[in-house]
Amino acid sequence: MNLAVNNLSLAFASILVIVALLISYKEKLGFTKDIIVSVARAIVQLVLVGYLLNYVFQVNNVFLTLAMTGIIVVNASLNAKKRSKQLQQDFLISLVAIACSTGVTIGVLVLSGAIRFIPSQIVPISGMIASNSMIAIGLCYRSLDRLFHDQRQAVLEKLALGADVKLASLPILRESVKTGMAPTIDSAKTVGIVSLPGMMSGLIFAGVDPVHAIKYQIMVTFMLLSATSIGSVIATYLAYKSYYNERKQLII
Repeated sequence: MNLAVNNLSLAFASILVIVALLISYKEKLGFTKDIIVSVARAIVQLVLVGYLLNYVFQVNNVFLTLAMTGIIVVNASLNAKKRSKQLQQDFLISLVAIACSTGVTIGVLVLSGAIRFIPSQIVPISGMIASNSMIAIGLCYRSLDRLFHDQRQAVLEKLALGADVKLASLPILRESVKTGMAPTIDSAKTVGIVSLPGMMSGLIFAGVDPVHAIKYQIMVTFMLLSATSIGSVIATYLAYKSYYNERKQLII
């Protein structure tokens, strides 16, 4: 089955954007400009990426595949670092966390035979893993900022009683990791009942047997749980020391 998505159908589908614009205007939400800019950027970026991926898939070069994966990881890191106002090495921490979560997860999938190391599989999977890690790490950063501010007195009391910075920060670290992982876990609980995720829906639209599509979605669920847990733990445990100075004093 081929999807009948052509230029005319896309033009008619733009009516859905107009609906969002009308709601923004009527409710005075102030999103009119943001919606127009975001839609324009999405169209341009997706068209460019579409032609680029078409070339990458045809070339099927290992180094080009790794380069594309690297670009995805770097861009995800740049976006994740914006979620914290306190971190001094926010980009480096984000890069290490996302690179590790992406590398470990893809490595397991390739070694297990679930996917092959070809650009048509590695690049999309890398994007899914890196984007979910980016969101989880961003939530961790925000949680760290909030909890260190809200629990400042409790942390200071622990430090005064002789606890080191890790022990004094441990409840905050655990809560931040839980915050980063929570959306992925909640999504896994409702997948197939409340929602049919993008990958599964896309395969079904393309005419793939739903049972076969389910196997791919189960694999995606496993890999996203792995990626967000690895990314959240690494980012949180690398980031918390930024809330202390060299004399182990809380600076927030």
